Amino acid sequence: MPRRTPLPLVRTLTLLFVTLAAFALGGNAQAERLKDLATIRGVASNPLVGYGLVVGLAGTGDNLQSAQTQQMVANLLGRRFGTIITPQQIKAKNVAVVMVTARLPPFSRIGGRIDVTVSSASNAKSLFGGTLLPTALKGGNGETYAWAEGPLMVGGWAADGKSGSGVSKNHPTVGQVPDGGLVAKELGFKLSADKPLTVALDRPDFTTAARVSEAINERLGAVVAHAPDPGTVLVDVPKSKRKDIVRLVATIENLQIAPDQNARVVINEKTGTVVMGADVEVMACAVSHGSLTVQVDERQEVSQPGALARGSTQTVQRSDVSVTEDGGDIAVLGPAPTLGDVVASLNSLGVSPRDLVAILLAMKQAGALRAEVEVQ
Repeated sequence: MPRRTPLPLVRTLTLLFVTLAAFALGGNAQAERLKDLATIRGVASNPLVGYGLVVGLAGTGDNLQSAQTQQMVANLLGRRFGTIITPQQIKAKNVAVVMVTARLPPFSRIGGRIDVTVSSASNAKSLFGGTLLPTALKGGNGETYAWAEGPLMVGGWAADGKSGSGVSKNHPTVGQVPDGGLVAKELGFKLSADKPLTVALDRPDFTTAARVSEAINERLGAVVAHAPDPGTVLVDVPKSKRKDIVRLVATIENLQIAPDQNARVVINEKTGTVVMGADVEVMACAVSHGSLTVQVDERQEVSQPGALARGSTQTVQRSDVSVTEDGGDIAVLGPAPTLGDVVASLNSLGVSPRDLVAILLAMKQAGALRAEVEVQ
C-alpha cells in the first residue's frame, strides 16, 4: 500500500465544516417557526426608489464632466427658487447625483419614519459630510410613498492628491440616513376576516405544505387550513377569531414546523466547494481515482561545433518532458445512510475538494449518489 500523504489544510477545514454540519443536521430536520419558513401574503415590505442630490461635499462630488449633475442642479434652482441658470454655468464640485432606496414596511402609517440608503449615481469620489436634499421615493406603480432627506452617515472616506494618487477607507460612495424617510402614503392592504389568510412558503414543497396545514388545524382545533398547492396554505378565519386577527396570525407564525427538503449536493467547481444536505445517501460502489501530471521543462543550450568543422556556435532550444501518474487504486465505498457516513466514505479516498467534485458527478451518473447535484 502506498503511503498516504497528509491532507492539505484547505481540505481539512472543508471536511471539518462538513463533518460539523453532519452533527448539526444529522437525522431528521429540526423544527422551525413558521415565521421563518413562510410569510403571510400582503404582510411584506415594499421597495422604494428615488433620484436626488447630495450637497455640502468638500470637493469630492461629481466633476464637471457629469452632465446629469449640471442639469439636475439647474432644474432645482430654476423650478424651486426661480434662479435662471444654464447647466454649463454649474461649476461646483460639492454636489453629487444619487440614487435613494428604502423599504416600506407593511402597515406603515403616514408620518412614520424609515431608514434610507444613498448611493452615488455618477462619478463622485465620496459622499462623506453630505446632506441629502428632499427626494421623493416611489414604488413600482410610480406613486410617491415617502420623502427622504437629511445628513448622511458614511462609514468611509477618500482623499486624492494632485498627481492622481489617493487613499480611501471602506466604501465612501454609499451612505445611510437613519430615519431619513417620512412616510407620505399608506399601502392599501388590510387584514380581513372575510377572506382566508394566505401563508406563502419560501420554499414550495408538498410535504412541508401538508405539515403546515395539519399543524394549524391541530392548534386551532378545527379544519380551517388546507393547501391548494405546494407553496400556499389557505386559512379560513374562525368565527371566534374574527375580532382578533392579529392574535390569530401571531399564533400561526409561532407554530413549530419540521420542513422537508430534497437530498441535494451543491458543487462550486470554481472554488472546489462541496456542500451536502442531511438526506444525501451513497449506495455501495467502487471508485478508482488517479491524477496524471505532465511537466515540460524548457531551456536553452549552446551548441559548439568541432575543431575542424566549419560551423558556428549557436543557441539550441531543449525540452524535457516528464509524465507522472499518481494513485489509481480502487476503493470500495459501502452504503452510507447518513451525512456523517457520506463524509467518512469520501474522506477515505484521500482526494482534494476539486477531485471530489469529479468523483461526486461520476457517482451521480452511475446511480450511486442518491441526491440532486447542482453545479454552480
